[in-house]
Amino acid sequence: QVQLVESGGGLVQPGGSLTLSCAASRNIFGIASMGWYRQAPGNQREMVASISRAGTTTYADAVRGRFIISRDTADNTVSLQMSSLKPEDTSVYFCNVHTVVPRPYDYWGQGTQVTVSS
Repeated sequence: QVQLVESGGGLVQPGGSLTLSCAASRNIFGIASMGWYRQAPGNQREMVASISRAGTTTYADAVRGRFIISRDTADNTVSLQMSSLKPEDTSVYFCNVHTVVPRPYDYWGQGTQVTVSS
């Protein structure tokens, strides 16, 4: 079954904005954090931003000040507001949900393409 549903990817010009959203299935329990990772061609997957159950946020240096991650607890979703986008932000973005119950586990979305180009 599809447990993480991503949306919001697309093509945007440099300096533009885009918002990614990810909804986790309600049958996923023990969520410790939700976040976004990205993987460009030839690169390893890297963390972009994450938010813990307590609301603590973590950002990669490359996106700090430009991206904002938020969580809607009631809807069990996580969003990534991206602004001042740069060509180097071009990548496939993956939603991540980390759970600790019943055991540590990482759920991954299928990936959504973000292309920043003029």
